[in-house]
Amino acid sequence: MRQKIVAGNWKMNKNAGQTQELITELLQNLPQTEAKVIIAPTFVNLAQAVNQTKGTAIEVVAQNMHQAEGGAFTGEISADMLTNIGIKTVILGHSERRAYFHETDALLANKVDTALKHEMKVIFCFGEELKDRQDKQHFNVVEYQLKDALFHLGEDAWKNIILAYEPVWAIGTGETASPEQAQEMHKFIRETILERYGNDVAENVSILYGGSVKPDNAKEIFSQADVDGGLIGGASLKADDFVGIINGI
Repeated sequence: MRQKIVAGNWKMNKNAGQTQELITELLQNLPQTEAKVIIAPTFVNLAQAVNQTKGTAIEVVAQNMHQAEGGAFTGEISADMLTNIGIKTVILGHSERRAYFHETDALLANKVDTALKHEMKVIFCFGEELKDRQDKQHFNVVEYQLKDALFHLGEDAWKNIILAYEPVWAIGTGETASPEQAQEMHKFIRETILERYGNDVAENVSILYGGSVKPDNAKEIFSQADVDGGLIGGASLKADDFVGIINGI
């Protein structure tokens, strides 16, 4: 049985006080759910968030990390720094990291390896841009992103991989892939994994959808056969919206 997951990526939002306030509100209103609930505050608020959510149903994860163990990488954060404060999961490959910080699939493969070496789980993000879909290259783009960054892994490593398909054209734009478009791509992703790793891996990996999910469309998107939850951006910054999305799982 695949795990259902609703993850909130807070990006570069919420100072320490606002982080504490939002977590408090979430804890007060969190519904009973079969889904795993995840939040990803900014680096400087991770330790505080871990302490505040200790013993609760919310897991705190990191938005990114560096591939090196340590060294002269000013401003960067290592896997050891994250695990040392209780972080067990990291988001890698988000479209904003790819676009603004020029992260390649080869670099992301290194980051994935480092995270797994430290016994962390990885939420691995990937997805096509609008031009790719217009040119009918979206399946090819997604296939190569998966293969180039993850298909060097052994079968056992996939127990620690969560996939997050995010069509770049639907992130923060108000545009959303239709439930049918999301299902079509998620099915393709699962079939691609099946060809390389077999049925057990393909059927057990959770594939999240990311891209303008809101309380009013969450249920329809999450009801698709191969959609196992969502990686939520803007709507995760308001407790009512995030709780509404969790209720859609």
